[in-house]
Amino acid sequence: MRVYQQQGFTLIELMVVLVIIGIASAAVGLSIKPDPLQSLRKDAERLAQLLQVAQAEARADGRSITWRANAKGFAFNRYDETGQGIDDFRQDSQLRPRNWDTPSMQVRIEPRPRLVLNAEWINPPLQVVLSDGQHSLQVERTAAGQLRVVERP
Repeated sequence: MRVYQQQGFTLIELMVVLVIIGIASAAVGLSIKPDPLQSLRKDAERLAQLLQVAQAEARADGRSITWRANAKGFAFNRYDETGQGIDDFRQDSQLRPRNWDTPSMQVRIEPRPRLVLNAEWINPPLQVVLSDGQHSLQVERTAAGQLRVVERP
């Protein structure tokens, strides 16, 4: 008489393991809550990066760049090379006008109502406050020119 040793798993054992994995993943999936700041944070980080790009462009070119925003989106512009017309960067892949991902964005610039990026290497501190009505984030520029996103209480 020969005795055979088991060399694998039975179908029942595999099904039990799959059911346990399914229950565990469902429990984890239900416990994860969506981040209410996700789109606001994405907009703030994108703005910080684009302000850095615009600042570098203003320093390289020597012409000031103005940033304007409303509830739907934002745009950069400057006087063209002749000084007569406005360059709105529509053909620029980075500084082109953009829409916010956050619906009904509220924007406030502190300490003054306009944001102008010029060729100066040292600029006064600046804060751009972005709000979706419930949450607020701010993009801060230090005197050294560094930009960072900070959550507001």
